[in-house]
Amino acid sequence: MSKNPTAVVTGASSGIGAATALLLAEHGYHVIAAARRIDRLAELAAKNAHIETIALDVTDQSSVDLLAALFAERSLDLLVNCAGGAFDASSVLDSDPAIWQKTYDVNVIGTVRVVKALTPVLRKNGEGHIVIISSTAGHTAYENGGSYVAAKHAETSLARTLRLELNGEPIRVTEIAPGMVKTDEFSLVRLGDAQKAENVYKGVAAPLVAEDVAEAIRWSVMLPSHFNVDSMVIRPIAQAANHKVHRTQ
Repeated sequence: MSKNPTAVVTGASSGIGAATALLLAEHGYHVIAAARRIDRLAELAAKNAHIETIALDVTDQSSVDLLAALFAERSLDLLVNCAGGAFDASSVLDSDPAIWQKTYDVNVIGTVRVVKALTPVLRKNGEGHIVIISSTAGHTAYENGGSYVAAKHAETSLARTLRLELNGEPIRVTEIAPGMVKTDEFSLVRLGDAQKAENVYKGVAAPLVAEDVAEAIRWSVMLPSHFNVDSMVIRPIAQAANHKVHRTQ
Protein backbone atom coordinates (compact mmCIF):
# COMPACT_ATOMS: atom_id res chain seq x y z
CA MET A 1 0.00 0.00 0.00
CA SER A 2 1.34 3.43 -0.92
CA LYS A 3 2.05 6.04 1.72
CA ASN A 4 -1.05 8.10 0.89
CA PRO A 5 -3.37 5.55 -0.70
CA THR A 6 -6.56 6.43 -2.52
CA ALA A 7 -9.73 4.34 -2.33
CA VAL A 8 -13.01 4.45 -4.24
CA VAL A 9 -16.05 3.20 -2.32
CA THR A 10 -19.28 2.79 -4.26
CA GLY A 11 -22.66 2.76 -2.56
CA ALA A 12 -21.16 5.12 0.01
CA SER A 13 -24.29 7.12 0.86
CA SER A 14 -25.47 4.70 3.56
CA GLY A 15 -24.94 1.38 5.32
CA ILE A 16 -21.82 -0.64 4.67
CA GLY A 17 -20.51 1.77 2.04
CA ALA A 18 -20.72 4.81 4.32
CA ALA A 19 -19.17 2.94 7.26
CA THR A 20 -16.35 1.69 5.04
CA ALA A 21 -15.59 5.13 3.65
CA LEU A 22 -15.35 6.57 7.15
CA LEU A 23 -13.17 3.78 8.51
CA LEU A 24 -10.75 3.85 5.60
CA ALA A 25 -10.46 7.64 5.91
CA GLU A 26 -9.66 7.21 9.61
CA HIS A 27 -6.86 4.79 8.65
CA GLY A 28 -4.96 6.96 6.23
CA TYR A 29 -6.84 6.61 2.95
CA HIS A 30 -8.04 9.45 0.79
CA VAL A 31 -11.52 8.15 0.04
CA ILE A 32 -13.62 8.97 -2.98
CA ALA A 33 -17.14 8.21 -1.79
CA ALA A 34 -19.45 7.53 -4.72
CA ALA A 35 -23.23 7.13 -4.75
CA ARG A 36 -26.42 8.54 -6.24
CA ARG A 37 -27.51 10.59 -3.22
CA ILE A 38 -25.25 13.62 -3.12
CA ASP A 39 -26.93 15.04 0.00
CA ARG A 40 -26.04 11.90 1.96
CA LEU A 41 -22.48 12.03 0.61
CA ALA A 42 -22.13 15.64 1.76
CA GLU A 43 -23.12 14.60 5.28
CA LEU A 44 -20.52 11.83 5.14
CA ALA A 45 -17.75 14.11 3.90
CA ALA A 46 -18.47 16.56 6.71
CA LYS A 47 -17.36 13.86 9.16
CA ASN A 48 -13.85 13.46 7.75
CA ALA A 49 -11.69 15.82 5.67
CA HIS A 50 -10.15 12.88 3.82
CA ILE A 51 -13.43 12.02 2.10
CA GLU A 52 -14.12 13.38 -1.38
CA THR A 53 -17.50 12.82 -3.04
CA ILE A 54 -18.79 12.16 -6.54
CA ALA A 55 -22.24 11.33 -7.88
CA LEU A 56 -22.36 7.79 -9.25
CA ASP A 57 -25.11 5.62 -10.66
CA VAL A 58 -23.56 2.23 -11.35
CA THR A 59 -26.40 1.36 -13.74
CA ASP A 60 -25.45 4.30 -16.01
CA GLN A 61 -22.30 3.84 -18.09
CA SER A 62 -21.85 7.58 -18.60
CA SER A 63 -21.86 8.08 -14.82
CA VAL A 64 -19.21 5.39 -14.40
CA ASP A 65 -17.16 7.01 -17.16
CA LEU A 66 -17.18 10.30 -15.22
CA LEU A 67 -15.84 8.47 -12.18
CA ALA A 68 -13.05 6.94 -14.24
CA ALA A 69 -12.19 10.36 -15.69
CA LEU A 70 -11.18 11.51 -12.21
CA PHE A 71 -8.11 9.30 -12.54
CA ALA A 72 -6.69 10.73 -15.73
CA GLU A 73 -3.91 12.29 -13.62
CA ARG A 74 -4.41 10.45 -10.32
CA SER A 75 -3.53 7.06 -8.92
CA LEU A 76 -5.82 4.53 -7.30
CA ASP A 77 -4.95 1.83 -4.77
CA LEU A 78 -8.27 0.32 -3.74
CA LEU A 79 -11.76 -0.20 -5.17
CA VAL A 80 -14.53 -1.31 -2.81
CA ASN A 81 -17.75 -2.26 -4.59
CA CYS A 82 -20.53 -1.74 -2.04
CA ALA A 83 -23.32 -0.56 -4.34
CA GLY A 84 -26.15 -3.09 -4.35
CA GLY A 85 -29.33 -4.14 -2.65
CA ALA A 86 -32.35 -6.44 -2.54
CA PHE A 87 -35.70 -5.27 -3.87
CA ASP A 88 -38.17 -8.04 -3.14
CA ALA A 89 -38.85 -11.09 -1.00
CA SER A 90 -41.00 -13.02 -3.45
CA SER A 91 -40.97 -16.64 -4.46
CA VAL A 92 -39.75 -17.34 -7.96
CA LEU A 93 -43.29 -18.10 -9.15
CA ASP A 94 -44.69 -14.90 -7.65
CA SER A 95 -41.79 -12.68 -8.65
CA ASP A 96 -41.68 -9.77 -11.07
CA PRO A 97 -39.01 -10.27 -13.77
CA ALA A 98 -38.46 -6.50 -13.78
CA ILE A 99 -37.28 -6.76 -10.15
CA TRP A 100 -34.89 -9.54 -11.14
CA GLN A 101 -33.57 -7.27 -13.90
CA LYS A 102 -33.12 -4.34 -11.50
CA THR A 103 -31.43 -6.54 -8.88
CA TYR A 104 -29.00 -7.92 -11.44
CA ASP A 105 -28.31 -4.50 -12.97
CA VAL A 106 -27.50 -2.85 -9.64
CA ASN A 107 -25.55 -5.67 -8.01
CA VAL A 108 -23.82 -7.43 -10.88
CA ILE A 109 -23.69 -5.31 -14.04
CA GLY A 110 -23.00 -2.22 -11.94
CA THR A 111 -20.01 -3.91 -10.34
CA VAL A 112 -18.77 -5.09 -13.74
CA ARG A 113 -18.98 -1.54 -15.09
CA VAL A 114 -16.96 -0.07 -12.23
CA VAL A 115 -14.38 -2.87 -12.24
CA LYS A 116 -13.88 -2.51 -16.00
CA ALA A 117 -13.50 1.26 -15.70
CA LEU A 118 -11.06 1.33 -12.78
CA THR A 119 -8.91 -1.81 -13.12
CA PRO A 120 -6.77 -0.09 -15.79
CA VAL A 121 -6.06 2.64 -13.23
CA LEU A 122 -4.99 0.03 -10.67
CA ARG A 123 -2.74 -1.54 -13.30
CA LYS A 124 -1.14 1.82 -14.04
CA ASN A 125 -0.46 2.23 -10.32
CA GLY A 126 1.59 -0.98 -10.25
CA GLU A 127 -0.54 -2.75 -7.66
CA GLY A 128 -4.03 -2.56 -6.23
CA HIS A 129 -6.95 -4.27 -4.57
CA ILE A 130 -10.53 -4.90 -5.69
CA VAL A 131 -13.11 -5.75 -3.03
CA ILE A 132 -16.55 -7.05 -3.94
CA ILE A 133 -19.24 -7.07 -1.25
CA SER A 134 -21.42 -10.08 -1.95
CA SER A 135 -23.44 -11.92 0.69
CA THR A 136 -23.93 -15.32 2.25
CA ALA A 137 -26.81 -15.34 -0.26
CA GLY A 138 -24.07 -15.73 -2.85
CA HIS A 139 -23.07 -19.05 -1.29
CA THR A 140 -26.39 -20.64 -0.27
CA ALA A 141 -29.89 -20.25 -1.71
CA TYR A 142 -32.95 -19.68 0.43
CA GLU A 143 -36.69 -19.43 -0.19
CA ASN A 144 -38.24 -16.14 -1.27
CA GLY A 145 -34.88 -14.62 -2.05
CA GLY A 146 -34.42 -15.73 -5.64
CA SER A 147 -33.59 -12.39 -7.27
CA TYR A 148 -31.06 -11.43 -4.60
CA VAL A 149 -29.62 -14.94 -4.30
CA ALA A 150 -29.09 -15.12 -8.06
CA ALA A 151 -27.43 -11.71 -8.18
CA LYS A 152 -25.14 -12.42 -5.25
CA HIS A 153 -24.16 -15.82 -6.64
CA ALA A 154 -23.17 -13.92 -9.78
CA GLU A 155 -21.07 -11.46 -7.76
CA THR A 156 -19.32 -14.33 -5.98
CA SER A 157 -18.57 -15.87 -9.37
CA LEU A 158 -17.39 -12.50 -10.65
CA ALA A 159 -14.83 -12.24 -7.83
CA ARG A 160 -13.59 -15.79 -8.48
CA THR A 161 -13.35 -15.25 -12.23
CA LEU A 162 -11.61 -11.91 -11.87
CA ARG A 163 -9.05 -13.43 -9.52
CA LEU A 164 -8.20 -16.07 -12.14
CA GLU A 165 -8.01 -13.56 -14.96
CA LEU A 166 -5.76 -11.18 -13.01
CA ASN A 167 -3.46 -13.95 -11.78
CA GLY A 168 0.14 -12.91 -12.30
CA GLU A 169 -0.67 -9.23 -11.85
CA PRO A 170 -0.18 -7.45 -8.49
CA ILE A 171 -3.91 -6.83 -8.04
CA ARG A 172 -5.66 -8.55 -5.16
CA VAL A 173 -9.32 -9.58 -5.37
CA THR A 174 -11.35 -10.10 -2.20
CA GLU A 175 -14.97 -11.10 -1.70
CA ILE A 176 -16.59 -10.14 1.61
CA ALA A 177 -19.80 -12.14 2.19
CA PRO A 178 -21.82 -10.85 5.16
CA GLY A 179 -24.75 -12.67 6.70
CA MET A 180 -27.31 -10.81 8.81
CA VAL A 181 -26.38 -7.13 8.95
CA LYS A 182 -28.76 -4.62 10.51
CA THR A 183 -28.65 -1.32 8.65
CA ASP A 184 -31.15 1.51 8.34
CA GLU A 185 -32.19 0.72 4.79
CA PHE A 186 -31.47 -2.79 3.50
CA SER A 187 -34.53 -4.66 4.83
CA LEU A 188 -36.74 -1.59 4.59
CA VAL A 189 -36.00 -1.21 0.87
CA ARG A 190 -36.46 -4.92 0.34
CA LEU A 191 -39.74 -5.31 2.23
CA GLY A 192 -41.22 -1.83 1.89
CA ASP A 193 -42.61 -1.86 5.43
CA ALA A 194 -40.91 -0.63 8.59
CA GLN A 195 -42.44 -3.26 10.87
CA LYS A 196 -41.61 -6.13 8.52
CA ALA A 197 -38.08 -4.82 8.25
CA GLU A 198 -37.72 -4.67 12.02
CA ASN A 199 -39.06 -8.22 12.35
CA VAL A 200 -36.10 -9.54 10.35
CA TYR A 201 -33.90 -8.79 13.38
CA LYS A 202 -36.48 -9.44 16.10
CA GLY A 203 -35.05 -11.42 19.01
CA VAL A 204 -31.51 -11.39 17.59
CA ALA A 205 -29.38 -10.07 20.42
CA ALA A 206 -26.56 -8.70 18.29
CA PRO A 207 -26.81 -8.78 14.51
CA LEU A 208 -23.82 -7.46 12.63
CA VAL A 209 -23.88 -3.75 11.85
CA ALA A 210 -22.32 -1.82 8.99
CA GLU A 211 -19.25 -0.95 11.07
CA ASP A 212 -18.52 -4.66 11.59
CA VAL A 213 -18.41 -5.27 7.86
CA ALA A 214 -16.30 -2.17 7.37
CA GLU A 215 -13.77 -3.55 9.84
CA ALA A 216 -13.57 -6.82 7.90
CA ILE A 217 -12.88 -4.82 4.76
CA ARG A 218 -10.28 -2.61 6.46
CA TRP A 219 -8.42 -5.62 7.84
CA SER A 220 -8.41 -7.37 4.47
CA VAL A 221 -7.08 -4.42 2.52
CA MET A 222 -4.42 -3.36 5.01
CA LEU A 223 -2.65 -6.73 5.02
CA PRO A 224 0.73 -6.97 3.25
CA SER A 225 0.39 -6.88 -0.52
CA HIS A 226 1.36 -10.54 -0.97
CA PHE A 227 -1.48 -11.65 1.35
CA ASN A 228 -4.86 -12.04 -0.37
CA VAL A 229 -8.12 -12.80 1.41
CA ASP A 230 -9.98 -14.65 -1.34
CA SER A 231 -13.32 -14.79 0.45
CA MET A 232 -14.44 -13.92 3.97
CA VAL A 233 -17.86 -15.06 5.24
CA ILE A 234 -18.94 -13.12 8.32
CA ARG A 235 -22.06 -13.58 10.43
CA PRO A 236 -23.34 -12.65 13.87
CA ILE A 237 -22.83 -15.44 16.39
CA ALA A 238 -26.62 -15.87 16.52
CA GLN A 239 -26.66 -16.92 12.86
CA ALA A 240 -25.26 -20.37 12.16
CA ALA A 241 -26.54 -20.41 8.56
CA ASN A 242 -28.85 -18.32 6.38
CA HIS A 243 -31.87 -20.22 7.72
CA LYS A 244 -30.57 -20.94 11.26
CA VAL A 245 -30.86 -17.91 13.54
CA HIS A 246 -31.13 -18.00 17.33
CA ARG A 247 -33.80 -15.62 18.60
CA THR A 248 -34.52 -14.85 22.23
CA GLN A 249 -38.23 -14.34 21.53
